[in-house]
Amino acid sequence: MIIDTIKNAHKYFGIHSFFEKAFEHINQFNLNDTQPGKYDIAEGLKAIYSIAPGKSKEASLSKFECHNLHIDIQLCVKGIETIGWKPREKCTQANGEYNVDKDVQFFNDSPDMFFQLTDGQFAIFFPEDVHAPMIGEGDINKLVIKVKV
Repeated sequence: MIIDTIKNAHKYFGIHSFFEKAFEHINQFNLNDTQPGKYDIAEGLKAIYSIAPGKSKEASLSKFECHNLHIDIQLCVKGIETIGWKPREKCTQANGEYNVDKDVQFFNDSPDMFFQLTDGQFAIFFPEDVHAPMIGEGDINKLVIKVKV
């Protein structure tokens, strides 16, 4: 997992061949011109923009998730978002089977830690990062870039 601000995004371009294009999209993102929804950016890159009320810790933890085929770059565009995290290797309580179509595995484990993102801050979740996003109060404007592994 990586946590940083958008101004430092260039430091992570070398981690994955699609990261530069993903962060280019983030830097060009215009809150005023974008409607919530799912968008294709390029081969191997998808964007999901949402404006949604924050969830309770319990509601978010009911979908404590990780992905096998994608890396998530999760940017808090506006608001305050709390996210729970735990390394996948420490998760022992699978909540159902891995869903191939949605590329998601849920767990019933508890996070090892919680952290907050606010305007212009992002977290990168790799397949080994189990995360519970969108914890908070009020609306959270969020942009998630799905990067194919």
